[in-house]
Amino acid sequence: MEQLKHLWKRLSWVGRLCLAGIILLVAIAIAAPWLVPKDPMETDPARRLASLPGFLLGCDQLGQDVFSRLIYGTRLSLGIGFSARTFALTIGLLVGLLAGYFGGWVDWLLMRLVDIFLAFPSLLLAIAISMVLGHGLMTVILAIAIVGWAETARIIRGMAMEIRTVEFVQAAQAMGAGHTRIILRHILPNCLPLVIVIFAMGMATAILAEASLSFLGLGVDPSLPTWGGMVAMGKDYLWAYPGLALFPGCCIALVVILFNVLGDELRDVLDPGRKGNWLS
Repeated sequence: MEQLKHLWKRLSWVGRLCLAGIILLVAIAIAAPWLVPKDPMETDPARRLASLPGFLLGCDQLGQDVFSRLIYGTRLSLGIGFSARTFALTIGLLVGLLAGYFGGWVDWLLMRLVDIFLAFPSLLLAIAISMVLGHGLMTVILAIAIVGWAETARIIRGMAMEIRTVEFVQAAQAMGAGHTRIILRHILPNCLPLVIVIFAMGMATAILAEASLSFLGLGVDPSLPTWGGMVAMGKDYLWAYPGLALFPGCCIALVVILFNVLGDELRDVLDPGRKGNWLS
């Protein structure tokens, strides 16, 4: 808790504003079932593209409440992004630590695997995976995770290679500490600041990837309210009813900006080269 307080104090006002905004969005996502005024899945042809009392942002072409779908879309979009980024970070962290610590043929083999994944354009690879595995929530999460783990592995590998040459790691090796203990007790904790930055900035990429897949019709079930899916549904009504695509598009842009700016702020604060690192 003290470290979190110290981190909050070292953030600039911009970083604090972004962090507060993200916390607010997470709270909205958690409380979405109780915040929505209408059922986001309920359709009514009589309300098609209508602006009625009690419907803050009007109704879409299926008669669904746009505001309720935006709120519930926060839950789905953030949830998919968080799940995919956690999965990708776990794989990338494991591969990066093993490659950076052991080096040699282990490093060569794992980095060649990373190079193979990085050789493909991210969005095209995600589209290909979604087309092969079909639509569905788990498919989207898996596709985004597979696309994102390789870059994480490369970054963590570089950090691990640097840390393994530090005196306290060499001392632990000289005292007979096992590889697992050294990685978990010495290498991983010192990679934590970098992991936090990677996760924050990766969340923006994951949410944008989910929106892209949903816009292309390769995301979750179109009936489920996701921001990307709402943009896709509203694109045919841009001139007559621009809000159908504009509102979810603004939500996507806002979240991406918040996570990217927060990632930049955290990188400055948690930079191991700066005096007074939060882990010290």
